[in-house]
Amino acid sequence: MVFSSIAFLTIFLPLFLACYYIVKRFAPAYRNTVLFLFSMGFYAYGAIESKTPLYLLVFFLSVIFNYIVGKAIYKVPEENKGKKKAFLAFGLVIDFGILFMYKYFDFVFGTSLGLILPLGISFYTFQIGSYLIDVYRGGVPAEKSFINLGAYIMMFPQLIAGPIVRFEDVYKDMRKRKESLPKFIRGVKTFIIGLTFKVVIANQIGNLWREAGTIGYASISVPLAWLAMFAYTFQLYFDFYGYSLMAIGLGRMVGFEFPENFNDPYISVSMTEFWRRWHMTLGTWFREYVYIPLGGSRAGQARTFFNLFVVWMLTGFWHGADWNFIIWGLLLFIIIAIEKAGLLNVLERNRFFGHVYMILLIPLQWMVFAITDLSKLKVFYGRLIGIGGQNVNAEDWIMQLKSFWWLLLVALILSTGLPKKLYRKFENSWVVYPILAAMLYLVIYLLRMGLNDPFLYFRF
Repeated sequence: MVFSSIAFLTIFLPLFLACYYIVKRFAPAYRNTVLFLFSMGFYAYGAIESKTPLYLLVFFLSVIFNYIVGKAIYKVPEENKGKKKAFLAFGLVIDFGILFMYKYFDFVFGTSLGLILPLGISFYTFQIGSYLIDVYRGGVPAEKSFINLGAYIMMFPQLIAGPIVRFEDVYKDMRKRKESLPKFIRGVKTFIIGLTFKVVIANQIGNLWREAGTIGYASISVPLAWLAMFAYTFQLYFDFYGYSLMAIGLGRMVGFEFPENFNDPYISVSMTEFWRRWHMTLGTWFREYVYIPLGGSRAGQARTFFNLFVVWMLTGFWHGADWNFIIWGLLLFIIIAIEKAGLLNVLERNRFFGHVYMILLIPLQWMVFAITDLSKLKVFYGRLIGIGGQNVNAEDWIMQLKSFWWLLLVALILSTGLPKKLYRKFENSWVVYPILAAMLYLVIYLLRMGLNDPFLYFRF
């Protein structure tokens, strides 16, 4: 089940909200129990749908395991750092060991176990890790309630694709949060906007990218190669941004304030700035739990570059167990290292040049992310400059541009951040409601027509 599905919108979500607010009215202490049970049901549906029902048991046992380990870490006196660290290491080894087994074992050891990747494992493993580390650091006490911890780890709004919510960010909300009608309405608005980004923009513009793959990269013209590359650039953004907005909106409906995950990344003037604006919760996780513990930028330039190298290689590997993701992480490290060595000052002083630089660099680096077959990646890059074509129809791009020009234009305008500023100015005006109602009607129409795709980040 996905957020952009008729079943979720017409059955699961209304049923959840009805049960949640009935319990809130008559037994508010059990709100997290409702959240926990519905989150388990949400995950169970996905596990059964992917023919891996036992993964629900694995997930549930993981919650039990971390509940025990978290309490063990917390009970050890501060002066006994060695024992405290041993419990932490034990918990992290098991948690990340499970992630390694399912996601990386075949790639690292060249085997073919063929294990199906559990839904959201990369995201919830990072949340589990943040919980244990935060308890070890003393930022928060160990969670006494198994239900509360389970609700945090399994929370369906952000279980499958984030945002990655650190435990200390929601610790207070897990106990005392205030639901209100204004917050609920704001959550509904945010959810509808995210749903529209996913169904109306990402799904539809993704057809242009898929068309290029259907034709075959070697047989597409140069203009179509560039159109397809920009189409994927927008598809990925509005797919993931849409999911994040839906998660934030769902959280607000029940009193949570999840952190923002995107801040108009496509208006950046450098790759350094871009990764402060794109998937911000992942960047925060790596900064807090990898980059700073390694020494950050406090130990000289050479050590800083080494720390950046570690972070970006892990970032690439986190996204997928394949060589293209490792190359992608290495590419980002090289670009950011060059910027920090002096190019960043040039880009920030001459913002026009910085925007041109990023308009080219953002889609070019996404191709390494998108095309897992390195031989096909080489062919695609060749077609961008007119190399390696076979049976090319020089006019193939004209029909695609006629079909998708308006989507590309809308996606470009929305990427500038200006519509978001305009929305915030009129967010509480009555004029917003008919517009959102029309957006929701269009979404339902497209879903009933069967025009929906899985979220791109589900495969990570």
